[in-house]
Amino acid sequence: MKTYYLLCFLMASVAINAQTDCDVANSYLVNAYSHVKDAYDSNNISHLKYYANRSVESFKLSKETLITCGCKIALNLANKGIDLLAKVEYVETYEDGRFYVKRARDISKESVIEIDKCSLALYNNTANESKELSDLQHEQLALKQQQEALKLKEKQIKTKLAQQKEKALTLEKKQLIISYNNAITSNIKTYNDALKICDCSYETIENIISSEDMTSKSIADIRRFYTNNLKILASNYLSELNACH
Repeated sequence: MKTYYLLCFLMASVAINAQTDCDVANSYLVNAYSHVKDAYDSNNISHLKYYANRSVESFKLSKETLITCGCKIALNLANKGIDLLAKVEYVETYEDGRFYVKRARDISKESVIEIDKCSLALYNNTANESKELSDLQHEQLALKQQQEALKLKEKQIKTKLAQQKEKALTLEKKQLIISYNNAITSNIKTYNDALKICDCSYETIENIISSEDMTSKSIADIRRFYTNNLKILASNYLSELNACH
């Protein structure tokens, strides 16, 4: 049985801690209003004083949470209710006691209305703060997505520029190769024509360049390759010319 009561106590503590200060204050003020109503409905001075005292106790319990809740109007009303009901203890007639109880009942009702307003305002503020936080999180996510999209775009642009640069370099290589081939062809024709004019018995000078794809090589390697071939052709030409009688 003790375990059962302890469990009930712990569950009640968790429930109270889950509430806001305004919620707790609201519970106390509702109790105060309920007790003062019972006092007003009492048919004798003894019961009237008993319930009036119960109402005072509930009002006093509400004060701390009303302060932390920040509901000043409800706190002021609770203090007025305490002051009025404190006088009931010293009245000698039922009618005098009921006079103070009636006023305290009306004040108690107003305090419940005011704490409800505070609770609603607190809820709205919390909801607004939650919405602002949610909006900021959405903005942060959108910004992150934009940054990722920009990074992807930057990567695509770099890839495209690299491809264009590669195409331009390949085109430059092809044009250079064509120029060298034209120069070699022209030189071979010139060499052969010169040997023919000299009426030499000679071997026809021919292009010694292989069919290898030179575009895979660097510009410097292409120049070096064709320059060497031009030197070889020139050397062959001079050899034939020197052998001419």
